[in-house]
Amino acid sequence: MYGDTTIDAQLAAREGLVDVHTHAIDDELPDLRRAYPHDRWPTIDRTGDTEAHLMFGGQPYRLIDHRSWSPRARLIDMDSKGIGMQVLSPIPVTFCYRASAAGAAELAAAQNEFFARITREHPTRFAALGAVGLQDPDLAVDEMRRCMQQPGFLGVEIGTRVGDTELADPSLDRFFAVAHELGALLLVHPSDQDLPARVTELGLGFGAGMPTETALAAAALIANGALKRRPEVRICLAHGGGALPAMIGRLDKGAIIAGMPADSPDLPSRLARRLWCDSLTYNRDALHAAVDVFGRDHVVFGSDYPFPAMPDPIDDIVATLPADLQRRIYRTNVEEHHDFEGALLRSGPDPLSAAGRHRRAHGGPIALDAG
Repeated sequence: MYGDTTIDAQLAAREGLVDVHTHAIDDELPDLRRAYPHDRWPTIDRTGDTEAHLMFGGQPYRLIDHRSWSPRARLIDMDSKGIGMQVLSPIPVTFCYRASAAGAAELAAAQNEFFARITREHPTRFAALGAVGLQDPDLAVDEMRRCMQQPGFLGVEIGTRVGDTELADPSLDRFFAVAHELGALLLVHPSDQDLPARVTELGLGFGAGMPTETALAAAALIANGALKRRPEVRICLAHGGGALPAMIGRLDKGAIIAGMPADSPDLPSRLARRLWCDSLTYNRDALHAAVDVFGRDHVVFGSDYPFPAMPDPIDDIVATLPADLQRRIYRTNVEEHHDFEGALLRSGPDPLSAAGRHRRAHGGPIALDAG
């Protein structure tokens, strides 16, 4: 299938950039339709050695290929593109927040076992952001704890809404508090299942719906006091923060009109500095706007691999940035702020290695050479 292509499965992660936004799915994903027949579930319909249909609710959702499930196929691409490490995360259609909590928890656990197998087999090349069934926050906390006790997990990926519940809702405060306790990164990614019909019927789901959905979720976190209640949790917004950088001036002005002093530390633009984003904007000016809003040390590299949304070349916009900012986005921000060494080495009930705890306590950089 792969010919004579040679891959370096143990290449040290320090030798290439770190892609924090990639998606993967098990081609043997469990079929939950019999156990939970009243809900819509994702399934995989293999159509050949290298192709499959991702189904949702029994209907075709997306054509995918072996890069979605094969570490070897991904490694070939990574070596050709200069990617030192990929962070795997669920495809958002698998969030299934409107389905039964028990079924969503079962699906999340199965996906996390798949991610764990890959990170165990290739610990210097892959890390993971796990899945959780967030419609039951207690079950989500349990699954997040289980993930963060395993080598290779940096956190979890979550949607912009949980059914009709906003991420800012107090019912999710404990989930975010435990994420902080565990040092878990939360990647917030919109799902097209949450987009309004007005957007999708206009064919604007990708171009306008998803960035707007992300911006609304982030604005709610900022404006409703959730970031003040959860000051230390690390939240990364997919797609360059969506439309939030374009909205931040109006959010500030709206807060001032409502009576907030212009020098308040709670001004939306100041609270937004607590958030992170990835680099996936497709536009240099938009990426600069994201850097201005979130800070040059709060932007990480993301590609949306292996889907057509990937930039071409994969580092298209980032490669044109000034060298220092480029280095920060490629890997330095990840090294300095996210506990890769602890994630790659942790085992047992303690979610962090002694080295990881020491580095976090003292604020030092964390190298990516723990292979």
